[in-house]
Amino acid sequence: MRIGLVGVGRIGASHAQVVRDHPDVGDVVVADVDAARAAKVAAELGIRAVDTPEAAYRDVDAIVIAAATSAHAELIISAARQGLPVFCEKPVAPDVAGTVRVVDEIERAGIPNQIGFMRRFDTGYAAAREALRSGALGELRRVHMVTADAEPPPAAYVPHSGGIFRDCHVHDFDILRWVTGREVAEIYALGANRGASYFAEANDVDESAALLTLDDGTIATAQGSRYNGAGYDVRMELAGTEATYAVGLDDHTAVVSAESGVSFPGGEPYREFWSRFLPAYQAEINTFIEVAAGRQASPCTAADALESFYVAEAATRSRTEHRPVRVEEVRIA
Repeated sequence: MRIGLVGVGRIGASHAQVVRDHPDVGDVVVADVDAARAAKVAAELGIRAVDTPEAAYRDVDAIVIAAATSAHAELIISAARQGLPVFCEKPVAPDVAGTVRVVDEIERAGIPNQIGFMRRFDTGYAAAREALRSGALGELRRVHMVTADAEPPPAAYVPHSGGIFRDCHVHDFDILRWVTGREVAEIYALGANRGASYFAEANDVDESAALLTLDDGTIATAQGSRYNGAGYDVRMELAGTEATYAVGLDDHTAVVSAESGVSFPGGEPYREFWSRFLPAYQAEINTFIEVAAGRQASPCTAADALESFYVAEAATRSRTEHRPVRVEEVRIA
């Protein structure tokens, strides 16, 4: 197979290496808005670089997109119109209307597509999903999720991020749907500004909490922070009538037990997402090669991403309007 890749920042360069190493891939061509960066990555990996993103679409069998968020929609649409299977990091587009437009283009073209919600490829989340489906958890009664960054993003990033619910918690919303197999019916979200002024100036928050009601009545909660000094903390707890499973509870968990004589956790906390989820990032790209080759159905389509984005949109509206918002309120027919 011949794979084109657009965007060679840290994630894109890692994706390029995984693609290069796949036994079914014979040629990889990379591009970036910074042509010199693309050339540097290509030289390091022993693959080809081209001068423009458009050139990466020529004579290839599939496209991987890890470019800036603002470029995602048009790059995906270009792949769809050329009939190329496409992988793209989240989000599909910066807003709901743009995401719906991309999904429509993909469905008209009928191309295989996969969106980069990497938590679906993490072994802990997969084990919790299987425990729920096998009955080991019993009947699910409640879910709690945490996504907290050790350090805040740069000031220049925040005004274009879409806000903490679209940018950060959308991962929680996606994995909640995937693990439970349920849809979110309603959400009530809150936020606070306790850190740098640039969050409030961008109409965003740096601390967040949300109460979600699933379509079967199950209650879930989500909490987040841009200032979790203890470390990068991403966890999910599922409590059923037979057992409780916790994802992300290992020796690198960014917590300290207050109980006497307890030494857990014993390792150093993660400081950022890359260390925590690198194996999942690698697994999702290897899976996309199978999708592009027609050997596997996509495990996370643009339509899936749209459903999670609807929840993020409802959460953003809830926080702004100080009321519970049903997901149906933000859905575009």
